[in-house]
Amino acid sequence: MLSLIFKTFILYIVIVAAMRVMGKRQIGQLQPFEFAVAVMISELAAIPLTESDRNLYHSIVPIVVLLVCQLLISFMSIKGVRIRELICGRPTLLIRNGKILEKNMRKELYTINDLLEQLRFHSISSIRDVEYGILETNGQLSVMLKSNKRPLTTEDMNVAADQESFDHDVIIDGKLIGRTLEKLNLNREWLDQQLKEFGVTDYSQVFYAAIDNKNQLHVQKKGEYLD
Repeated sequence: MLSLIFKTFILYIVIVAAMRVMGKRQIGQLQPFEFAVAVMISELAAIPLTESDRNLYHSIVPIVVLLVCQLLISFMSIKGVRIRELICGRPTLLIRNGKILEKNMRKELYTINDLLEQLRFHSISSIRDVEYGILETNGQLSVMLKSNKRPLTTEDMNVAADQESFDHDVIIDGKLIGRTLEKLNLNREWLDQQLKEFGVTDYSQVFYAAIDNKNQLHVQKKGEYLD
């Protein structure tokens, strides 16, 4: 039993490390070769857990080899466009000016139902509203609406818009995130002074606090909104 627990713990660390090295993309954003590596790693990790006579290196060595291959392929894909196209393929145009390109649909084995499902995911009810629909190499459909179907922007209305605000987490569940203050060139004295205006004298009273791009502090105290 202890041996099984130890193997599980070691393989968990190895797999998490491998996924971290592979990058932060979600499963739906993986290229085919990346998805193949992920599946093979999961299969290899199961070997020493289901077959007690197998040692850990029977899994760890192949996982490391797969990881090295994946990194090499990713590096070559970054350095060469043709290599990337060979490994990952090229985006395919499926819709042009509101019309479905049947030849490209057949080439990609993509059905009309698949296409309509992806359009609904983008909140598009009619193919006629689409200027271009492009099937990306990761299987996602990118959509460009016709100019008369696109939502109005502040630029269209000649309205000046404020810069988009981005909140920087500074306190989470009573714990101070010091690197946020360093990043914004602020200090704890400034933060303590700001918190006093919210009636906060200790970080443990704060459920969540963030600083926006204008260095304004936003605070939610613990127990303030329970429902």
